[in-house]
Amino acid sequence: MAKENTGLHHQTEARRKKLTLILGVSGLCILFYVLGAWQNNNVPASFSKMGCETQSNPSSSSASSDSAELDFKSHNQIDFKETNQTIKYFEPCDLSLSEYTPCEDRQRGRRFDRNMMKYRERHCPTKDELLYCLIPPPPNYKIPFKWPQSRDYAWYDNIPHKELSVEKAVQNWIQVEGDRFRFPGGGTMFPRGADAYIDDIARLIPLTNGGIRTAIDTGCGVASFGAYLLKRDIMAVSFAPRDTHEAQVQFALERGVPAIIGIMGSRRLPYPARAFDLAHCSRCLIPWFKNDGLYLIEVDRVLRPGGYWILSGPPINWKQYWRGWERTEDDLKQEQDSIEDVAKSLCWKKVTEKGDLSIWQKPLNHIECKKMKQNKKSPPICSSDTPDFAWYKDLETCITPLPDTNNPDESAGGALEDWPDRAFAVPPRIIRGTIEGINAEKFREDNEVWKERIAHYKKIIPELSHGRFRNIMDMNAYLGGFAASMLKYPSWVMNVVPVDAEKQTLGLIYERGLIGTYQDWCEGFSTYPRTYDMIHAGALFSLYENRCDLALILLEMDRILRPEGTVVLRDNVEILTKVERIVKGMKWKSQIVDHEKGPYNPEKILVAVKTYWTGPPSNNNNNNN
Repeated sequence: MAKENTGLHHQTEARRKKLTLILGVSGLCILFYVLGAWQNNNVPASFSKMGCETQSNPSSSSASSDSAELDFKSHNQIDFKETNQTIKYFEPCDLSLSEYTPCEDRQRGRRFDRNMMKYRERHCPTKDELLYCLIPPPPNYKIPFKWPQSRDYAWYDNIPHKELSVEKAVQNWIQVEGDRFRFPGGGTMFPRGADAYIDDIARLIPLTNGGIRTAIDTGCGVASFGAYLLKRDIMAVSFAPRDTHEAQVQFALERGVPAIIGIMGSRRLPYPARAFDLAHCSRCLIPWFKNDGLYLIEVDRVLRPGGYWILSGPPINWKQYWRGWERTEDDLKQEQDSIEDVAKSLCWKKVTEKGDLSIWQKPLNHIECKKMKQNKKSPPICSSDTPDFAWYKDLETCITPLPDTNNPDESAGGALEDWPDRAFAVPPRIIRGTIEGINAEKFREDNEVWKERIAHYKKIIPELSHGRFRNIMDMNAYLGGFAASMLKYPSWVMNVVPVDAEKQTLGLIYERGLIGTYQDWCEGFSTYPRTYDMIHAGALFSLYENRCDLALILLEMDRILRPEGTVVLRDNVEILTKVERIVKGMKWKSQIVDHEKGPYNPEKILVAVKTYWTGPPSNNNNNNN
């Protein structure tokens, strides 16, 4: 009997211990669940005051930057342990490199053929020529004016070049007023201003009904045409070479207007086929009639079906201007006749010629054009199936074929929605299944993802929705979801699709009414230093980790970014810890924070601010590179 009582006692004791263990484990699970929920709901604290108001005194800007602290608290569950690797600190470059553009360097360009402007095309540094230093802002650099004031004003100290204000004084491109430049909105062919000039165009074609959203301005000057299109919801990519008209593109970007260094030379422009609703040349000095019409053939490639080409300046209206242009009547007439012939050979229709303006329109499809080419074969329609490929691709003397259609009234490749519906409508390239692995459902899912991400970014960086960031670059744009989600703010986004990306999506980005370009991030980008307020990149460093030195990509980002500009990088935690170790030597302040879904997601976000600093004062601050 005693043995039975003892056995019963042991069983009871065992049950009690087991119950205690279960309760203990359950309690710990509940505790960790509560902690996890708390961590997920507590977003890292935002940047403290960044000194983002326009500064007229560089010393006050510097003081503001010195007091700017990143006040993040990441709840990462991964232990970020410092390795024994020492941090490499990058020194400032010489002040003479203040306006350094690595792939448009004048000295290097002189080595190349002048035929078809090859010497002004992209020619990037060799391995021995690469710079491992920080491009210095000029002394007394000031934070640029905020948009929309920046459209009309820029600080002289930021771009200390008066050449255009003298050379183009009569044409009202730019004027110097004390410590700043003023942009009156004039141009060579629009003495009454860009606004009135655009109104003249709007009387000839339907410019403001939402059908025209993307434009390309060749030989843009200081981009006043693009600047005044913005108020009409038209986004223009303005481009000009780095030539004797010093700093044209730099002025445009300082104004907050999209622009890029580029030239009509021997290669395709870095844009996909059927990208632009409108192309524009106002005395851009491009020889459209030469080389068998090669440059107009390239305009045809990047124009969407039904798109317009607008030409003003020589030879248009030559009967009125030939004496002022210091050319003969016969010469100018012959040039215009040649342009008319090339346009006809491309199957374009002359819409109108009125005053200083001539306008042509590309056909909606190639049904009639193919019939015409049976008799007049020059230039032929290309047999190539890579119309979107445009990175270091030579121009071709053949017409880029449009997608097939059976209806003469149907837009080849699919019709686009009018703006602003175009931004979130499923792009025709996706509907037609031309990009493997991307369908309408994935497109819509990506839009929803970006709504959540932008909401998260706004908590981390409140200035995102306050007009602090005007010029933004997305270095790995994918479907353009980031740019589309930013449309509600006073900013614009240059969507960059790396040529190394698995999916080449720049064509569908343009079909959304957004703008962008191709780029190999192992090379420099075609822009001046200090031209972007914010840089965003998702999974970029994973893409390039085994392709080139990550430090060079970060140094290029530093070159592009303005002082007190912000960087947002998304990638896996291992990559971001490598990146953060590099940026610690670059005068950036950075912090890794959690993914918007919480601490257990292996993807993290690195947010950084480039601190304010300038090059030392010099007796000669102008850069002659």
